[in-house]
Amino acid sequence: MGDTPGDPPVGPPVDPVLLGEAVEFARRAGELSLSWFRTTDLRVDQKGDGTPVTEADRAVERFLRVEIGRAHPGDGIIGEEEAAQASSTGRTWILDPIDGTKAFTRGVPLYANLLALEDEHGSAVGVVNIPALGQLLWAGRGQGCFLNGLPTRVSDRDTLDGAYCSSSGYESWDEAALLAVKRAGMVLRTWGDGYGFLLVASGRVDAMVDPAAERYDLAPMAVILAEAGGRFTDLAGRPTTAGGSAVATNGRIHDALLGCLGGRA
Repeated sequence: MGDTPGDPPVGPPVDPVLLGEAVEFARRAGELSLSWFRTTDLRVDQKGDGTPVTEADRAVERFLRVEIGRAHPGDGIIGEEEAAQASSTGRTWILDPIDGTKAFTRGVPLYANLLALEDEHGSAVGVVNIPALGQLLWAGRGQGCFLNGLPTRVSDRDTLDGAYCSSSGYESWDEAALLAVKRAGMVLRTWGDGYGFLLVASGRVDAMVDPAAERYDLAPMAVILAEAGGRFTDLAGRPTTAGGSAVATNGRIHDALLGCLGGRA
C-alpha cells in the first residue's frame, strides 16, 4: 500500500466489475444532477467556509452513498457533504457529488461528478463525469483510460512554450509562479475543476494546475493520469492526491512546470 492516500497505481489490475460499477454510479449521479441544472428555483446555501452548496450537491452525494453501501457494505466512503464512513474491507470510495458548484449554480456546463476507489494498493478507479456535455472519463488500474468508451491518451508536447495550461482560477496563485509560467510561454486558460483534468487525460490541453484542492476534488486523478500516460503530483512533486494541491500533465513537461511553479502556486 502507498505511504499516503491517493498514491499512484502500483498494484495488480483492478477488477473490471468494480470499474464498471463505478462508471455506472457516476453516470447515474450525473443524470440526477441534471434535474437541477439551470433550474430557476435552485436553492444555494453557504457553508461555514463561505463556499456554495446546493440541494443538488446533497442529493447526489446521498444517492452515491446509498448505491455504494448497497453494492459494497463495509467499504469506506469519503465525500464533501457528509461525514466519512470508516472501511472494514480495506477499500474506500471518495466522491465529490458536484465538483464545480459555482459553475453549476451559474449554468456553466463544466461541472463534474467525481468518483474514485482506493484499495490496499492505492488508487484503483477514477471517474470524471461531465453530464451537461455528455463526456464520461474513466480509468482503472491496469485497465487503461477511456473517454466515452474510447481509449484516450495525453498529448505529446515536450516543451512549456506553446503548451496549454488550465486552472480552476488564478486568484489564489502566487504571483511569482504565475509570472514564471507566463514567461515560459504557456497558454493559460481556466477550463477548470474536474473538466481541466479530463482535458489533460484526453490530450486536449497539456497541463492542469490546482493550487488549493481537497482530496475529494483530486482522488480520481492519480489513476486517470497514470493510465492515460501522464503524471500527477502535488505542487511539491509528491505523487499523492492528498497533498492539498495538484499538477497534472502529459508527463513530458511535468518537471519543467514544477520548476516554474516552485511549489508556490
